[in-house]
Amino acid sequence: MATSFEKYQKRRLITSYFSVVISIALVLFLVGLLALLVLNTKKVADHFKEQIALTIYLKDTAKEVEIDQLQKSLALSEYTKSIEFVSKEEAAKAYSEEIGEDFMEFLGYNPLQNSIDVYFNADYVSETKIAEISRDLGEKEFVDEIIYDKPLIALLNDNIKRLSFWILAVSGLLTFIAVLLINSSIRLSVYAKRFTIKTMQMVGATKRFIRRPFILKSVKLGIIGSSISLIGMAVVLYYLDKSFPELKLISDEVLLAGIFAGVLVLGILISWLSTYFATQRFLNLKTDELYY
Repeated sequence: MATSFEKYQKRRLITSYFSVVISIALVLFLVGLLALLVLNTKKVADHFKEQIALTIYLKDTAKEVEIDQLQKSLALSEYTKSIEFVSKEEAAKAYSEEIGEDFMEFLGYNPLQNSIDVYFNADYVSETKIAEISRDLGEKEFVDEIIYDKPLIALLNDNIKRLSFWILAVSGLLTFIAVLLINSSIRLSVYAKRFTIKTMQMVGATKRFIRRPFILKSVKLGIIGSSISLIGMAVVLYYLDKSFPELKLISDEVLLAGIFAGVLVLGILISWLSTYFATQRFLNLKTDELYY
């Protein structure tokens, strides 16, 4: 009978430990991914900003030396990410492929113009800065027209601000929920051994002596759970980097090391604090109160 009861208790204990590890792993995995998202929000936003182009259409009378000077000037400008010269012949070929027929045969001439597409560094993608740059470039005599998508720039900047706010808000909320979930799991595992705690206290063991094995066990479980979450994060990060290499998610090794270390420390810290306060609660209870 005693052996059967001991086996039952042992199974309950293993189940309790398993649930704690899984809770810690899942919660910290989610928190770690949110941390990666928050810290890479600017990088992702910058990537989309740098896809917006300003197109400079050149007059047919523009001299080759003037075009070369403009390209060199743009390439050396601090606001330029990259430039691309598109000749009127290349533009005509691309447009013909797009519409599925050679429109020049119908017109008898090429109405398109030589152009330069300018892609900006993310910090310069704003309505006021691009408008100022456009105004300066438009003063050149051989420039016919400058076109860029003003509504798209305004919409992109507004959405980035809104998205950043909600990501931070949700991250804070989920981190709070994570702490509560891990704390609840550990409290339940300590609750299962409340009578053992009280028995040790009644035979003269100090509170520190009683707490120590519980804290050590919880810290070990916290390390195991954190390690599982880190493996999951590494796998997700690897596949994201393979799918979106242009974002360079794993290029900043210091940032990644900081996030991974933070997740590990968070798992250990929450486990330690939760166990400390849970054991302290049962140490302060009277024997009759253990049944409630």
